[in-house]
Amino acid sequence: AERFAVRYAAKEAVLKAVGAGLGACRLRDIEVVRAEAGAPSLALHDTAAALAAEHGVAGWHISLSHTATMAEAVVIAVGG
Repeated sequence: AERFAVRYAAKEAVLKAVGAGLGACRLRDIEVVRAEAGAPSLALHDTAAALAAEHGVAGWHISLSHTATMAEAVVIAVGG
């Protein structure tokens, strides 16, 4: 459950970073992916990718943290 919660927090943070809120796109259009070494990154699809492009986002920095009772995500949109 903690891993799902932190990924949801990341998706919400992505929408906040582009000035949108929940409902601006399907949450499945924001994918939190994990590198082989474990580092998280983002892959945006469809409406989420269009929102990021409209705001000039060229890349992302993402940090995830969770415990059994708390989940937090920090997402920074990087301009082109």
